[in-house]
Amino acid sequence: MTVTPRIRPRRLRTTPAIRRIASETRLHPGQLVLPIFVREGGGPVPISSMPGVVQHTLESVKGAVAEAAAAGVGGVMLFGVPEHRDATGTGATDPQGILNLATRVVADEVGDALVVQTDLCLDEFTDHGHCGVLDVRGRIDNDATLERYREMALVQAASGSELLGLSGMMDGQVAAVREALDGAGFVDTAVLAYSAKYASAFYGPFRDAVESTLDGDRRSYQLDPGNRREGLREALLDIDEGADIVMVKPAGSYLDVLADVAAASDIPVWAYQVSGEYAMIEAAAMHGWIDRKRAVHESVLGIRRAGADVVLTYWATELAGWLNTGDVA
Repeated sequence: MTVTPRIRPRRLRTTPAIRRIASETRLHPGQLVLPIFVREGGGPVPISSMPGVVQHTLESVKGAVAEAAAAGVGGVMLFGVPEHRDATGTGATDPQGILNLATRVVADEVGDALVVQTDLCLDEFTDHGHCGVLDVRGRIDNDATLERYREMALVQAASGSELLGLSGMMDGQVAAVREALDGAGFVDTAVLAYSAKYASAFYGPFRDAVESTLDGDRRSYQLDPGNRREGLREALLDIDEGADIVMVKPAGSYLDVLADVAAASDIPVWAYQVSGEYAMIEAAAMHGWIDRKRAVHESVLGIRRAGADVVLTYWATELAGWLNTGDVA
């Protein structure tokens, strides 16, 4: 007996041209944001746990952002690595602090070509490594931290940041920062809420990148990895408080949360492909266990397919170059 299928989905997979025209999800360089670390003092320093990524200087960052802009990347997210830290992270609100200096340098260099974005969090600037101010018992003081975030927002906006990435996971942070910005006349400065930011094991290399001084963990303010509904709830709260964009972080292990948020949100939804996701692919590729280019492309495509409008990824410039030349699988 001969079996003759009546329905043949493979017709739309037969040639590269047909596969291309039938593709449901596509990547574009403008949908990518490049996270960049800028250090205070010394020269550029390679990050051992993130092959190919460096801590830039105020001088070397100019070349990195120019390359990103030339590739058509949508934006850069800046993180500062200061030489000195203290209990309240005063370097974060110093106009001459490394992050604010870097923002001015980058805005002058490529501000007309891509969106200059800054991380608004205290963890890089505190000597205890937490994302907020500690109370007398060593716990995060949510409301005191909000005051520091408001101060940071004004300095970052004045330095030229077009979009502030609120990554500290404090309750009420979007409303507090939005009020401060509007009250100071920065009504056009956008707010990106890291809404569903999970207490993940995949942040390890990032902590090398910012030379984190964290002792302990951040489980009292970042989300429990087992909680799906809570991620959506946090995003909806941030939308209600006036966020312009909401974020899910990490991306790869939380595609279900990303899909939930994307289905419910009436504003853009972004996702951060974090340092551990980057490091795993790079390590496997170096051992010859996977095809690096295909794995990079597929990992970011999967994040877009799950609902992300934009993906923060350390491969942003390289991937954009492949997309521009059609050099992807």
